[in-house]
Amino acid sequence: MPIYAEDHFRSAQTCFKSIVDQLGSSETLGLPHEAVESLLETSGRELLRRLFQDHLDLRRAREERRTEVVGADSTARTHVRARDRGLESVFGRVTINRLAYGGRGIPCLIPLDDELNLPREVYSYGVRRRAAVESSKSSFGEAVESLRSTTGARAAKRQVEELTQRAAQDFDAFYEQRQTVFAERSDLLVLSFDCKGIVMRPQDLREEARRDAERSVRKFDKRRTRGQVSGHKRMAQLATVYDVSPYFRNAEEVVAGFRPLRVVKVRPRPYNKRAWASVAKEGEAIIEEAFREALRRDPKQKRRWVVTIDGDIKQLRKLKRVINRLKVDVEIVHDIVHVLEYLWAAATGLHGEFNPERQTWVTERFLRILQGKASSVAAGMRRSATMRGLSQTARKRVDICARYLLANKSRLRYPRYLAAGMPIGTGVIEGACRHLVQDRFAITGARWSLAGAESVLRIRALRISGDFDEYWRFHLRQEHHRNHVSRYQTAIGAS
Repeated sequence: MPIYAEDHFRSAQTCFKSIVDQLGSSETLGLPHEAVESLLETSGRELLRRLFQDHLDLRRAREERRTEVVGADSTARTHVRARDRGLESVFGRVTINRLAYGGRGIPCLIPLDDELNLPREVYSYGVRRRAAVESSKSSFGEAVESLRSTTGARAAKRQVEELTQRAAQDFDAFYEQRQTVFAERSDLLVLSFDCKGIVMRPQDLREEARRDAERSVRKFDKRRTRGQVSGHKRMAQLATVYDVSPYFRNAEEVVAGFRPLRVVKVRPRPYNKRAWASVAKEGEAIIEEAFREALRRDPKQKRRWVVTIDGDIKQLRKLKRVINRLKVDVEIVHDIVHVLEYLWAAATGLHGEFNPERQTWVTERFLRILQGKASSVAAGMRRSATMRGLSQTARKRVDICARYLLANKSRLRYPRYLAAGMPIGTGVIEGACRHLVQDRFAITGARWSLAGAESVLRIRALRISGDFDEYWRFHLRQEHHRNHVSRYQTAIGAS
């Protein structure tokens, strides 16, 4: 049953009648549909704003005056006065009148703010959410325009960036407390890592990059000199963790899969996939975060863990330090696509770029590497280079490939990987680099602050991983505790 008087929503009722009268007028009846649609969008938003305002006025009218309110500092607030505050909602600006409890020299407490879970700033959580989502899709300027055109809220570019940063602040806490959905014990638990550069403002570069930027002085007005870049980058460290069913193949089937228009076995799709990135944290910290996520999924390590890497030496050193520190048992698999690229470079040195024999040579060596014969392939290409008397440039391509194969041979045990159904590529993390970083951060002319880049990376990661809605509910609970619950000696509902 309603617990309000009819006149509590009189403003909204008046607005609704005005809209109905306007829709039924002879002038509106002669308009094309897009004009009526635009009219309803504007007037309908005003109707929702008035409904919201009337509701807030009703909440104030029903608010009971308390004799005192005790804060977390154990001090009773007995002085009461009415206070107004504005709230920029998705429907437009509304005003909230409520009772504030204070005392000499102590901050006020406002129970209705706690009941409504009001944010500290003027923008509602609905506006904060939209600002964060739109900022994760496109530039902050376009997010401002999107808010202006689709809501009744008005926010400047700086406010949108700040709202996005506040929206992302509970990212780490969310994943630390999250209850993990366990996968099938027979399925693989896969981790992968990579990095991608983001053009930063000079003051937010890492120390070495900042010194390089300071030394990079433009000598000409019209063009850059040799070695000079348009913007200096800070590396975003990426990680993915996912579950996947084993995919059993042999070497011949893998080679066939690289041929166009060739039908191969249906590949199992990754699930429970989480991808994220950080431009603020160091690479080793992100690697450890990924292993902590894996331990939440498989705390007793009963499943087979696989780490796919692209061969970066620094990344490999960090990875091994984390593995030793956490004492986890993993299989490190070298990405086959990177191996293939080195083979193509060596083939160019041996046969030239346009020789048809180049493809045949690559296919044969590719198959042999998949059969576990990387060392013999490296030795064979060096012998061939010597016998052909290659030029210094061509010989260098062959030697680089041979050294690469020999240096990584302990992670090129593809017969074992294929027999166990393990992934042998880094496609998931490569896709994350593109979707998580490049699609948003490669906007021409963009220069990022550290806080701005980190917050957008977090929101994009939540959305790409399918966790944003769950995260937002957690974020609102955290905000309620930070802004209200923690300021009272007892919960408002219990006082």
